[in-house]
Amino acid sequence: MSTIITAQGISKWFGEVVALNDVNVEISTGVTGLLGANGAGKSTFIKLALGLYRPSRGSLSVFGESPRNNMDVLRRIGYCPETDTFYDNMTGYEYVYWLSRYWGMSAKHAEKAAEEACDRVRMTERMDDPIEEYSKGMRQRIKIAQALATDPDLLFLDEPMAGLDPQGREEMFSLIQELGDNGYSVIVSSHILYEVERVTDNVVLLFQGSVMAHGKVREIRSLIDSHPHTIHVDCNATRALAAHFIHDPAVLNLDFEGDTRLVIRTKDPNACYASLNEVALKPEFEVTRIHCADDNLQAVFDYLVK
Repeated sequence: MSTIITAQGISKWFGEVVALNDVNVEISTGVTGLLGANGAGKSTFIKLALGLYRPSRGSLSVFGESPRNNMDVLRRIGYCPETDTFYDNMTGYEYVYWLSRYWGMSAKHAEKAAEEACDRVRMTERMDDPIEEYSKGMRQRIKIAQALATDPDLLFLDEPMAGLDPQGREEMFSLIQELGDNGYSVIVSSHILYEVERVTDNVVLLFQGSVMAHGKVREIRSLIDSHPHTIHVDCNATRALAAHFIHDPAVLNLDFEGDTRLVIRTKDPNACYASLNEVALKPEFEVTRIHCADDNLQAVFDYLVK
């Protein structure tokens, strides 16, 4: 993996509003989740990387160069913005075609690129229909098609799941995973934690304009190993299972949720999981499910910002 974006002490403010504050981060190839609540600085970071903003302080490079007014860099980037800006009576194909022409393609090249991009996002059957007839999911996909038409080395997707229904979200998850599998470097901005987990385990966590953590989800999770892990165990013999763990040095405390779930809190999850794996094999405990409630982005994010 190689570094594609390097931010060194970048800050960006608008009047008295600080959008980013002393951000230092390196982003490598592959799919990366840019995660944070609304107003955390995600869109500002993307627009700095697109050269649309100049840093108020610090420096940011893409492919080793500043993106500001740098066409050699910008021509290698695709961008799917969060907001829609369409001529609704234009077809999806026409939208992709003309943006490709404005990018600098010949008419023949743009025709082929538009057709291939629409096919890649599974819009071939509807690409000749007016955009005003598209669902929200179709509009999102045609926006991604225009970003893919130039075959970029780096693709920014700003809140690509916003407003989609469940089926549309599943289709978008599949598309992003497919792009990653096909070698694209993709940065997915989202404020929804599980959305990022669905497409990548490599994340940058932003909070109030600052980077809270960066890396693999499990690596970030190791930053808070001193924080007790909560493990849910579903079984048909919770009392017997609790008795088994009552004197285990890895266990801090035990609790019950109904008659079929034991909640274990531990500061040594590896030792606790080892014990659980052993008892799960014993028929008298009838263990049906083991789930660590803290082993996800929500737990990491909540802990780091509190």
